[in-house]
Amino acid sequence: MALLHCTYGKGRVRILRIKRDTARHEVRELSVMTLLTGDFSRVWTDKDNSAALCTDTVKNVTNIVAREHVGLDTEPFCKALAQKFLDHYPQVKTVTVTAEETKWTRMLVDGQPHDHGFLLDANGKPVVEVVADRAGMAVTSGVDGFTFMKSTESGWDNFFKDGFTTLAETRDRVAATALAARWRWSRDPADHVAANALIMATMLKVFVTTYSESVQDSLYRMGMAALAAVPELIDIHMAAPNKHYVPINLKPFGMDYDNMVLLPTDEPHGQIECTVGRD
Repeated sequence: MALLHCTYGKGRVRILRIKRDTARHEVRELSVMTLLTGDFSRVWTDKDNSAALCTDTVKNVTNIVAREHVGLDTEPFCKALAQKFLDHYPQVKTVTVTAEETKWTRMLVDGQPHDHGFLLDANGKPVVEVVADRAGMAVTSGVDGFTFMKSTESGWDNFFKDGFTTLAETRDRVAATALAARWRWSRDPADHVAANALIMATMLKVFVTTYSESVQDSLYRMGMAALAAVPELIDIHMAAPNKHYVPINLKPFGMDYDNMVLLPTDEPHGQIECTVGRD
């Protein structure tokens, strides 16, 4: 009996690359798996780790190449990552890089592409609920999982601190959420499709064109703007789980800590909810 094949590496290395060299940002989010073959059989058969790369090193190299190539499309990025392993590790024979992309499209505001606002491609599920009795019908519309992001113009600071607080203040962070929202109608609008589209467009415009002191701050102002834009609304409830993008510290590798390569994570997440209605 013999070891016929062996490979190993690191999977689900999640990275968000933000090209920030101009006011018009480019974002690319990937989940990367890198598998290596080569002079590693003794790790399996002889308890000999002397030639083996740590899988944590595979992750670090992925992050380093992400910072070196923040603007590359996925195919050339994967080629650059594979070449990095071949160039640096003579014991590596083959490198297989698989990258799954979370596709973001540029947000339109008043018909124009926005510099740092993005929507998840194939986004959201419209929701309608009707509750009827002999006295009448109550109609609620909304959306689930409507995911959007801005790569700057968001902060979180001046918050309450005590001995359990570890989070650092920031005035420049990525703000992203997968919004669940419900809005109640006092009467039917002339066109439900157009009214629903106007509600979403109005809220997104507030989100992306104004500085966000917090998700709470943005949600309140988004709801107020929706009520002002669509008089048939009674109120709007919004639940916004944070999609966190945590800057990856590349200082140990001589690279700036500059919000260009970030770790996407949504577990655990902040859960922010509010209802805004008419007096």
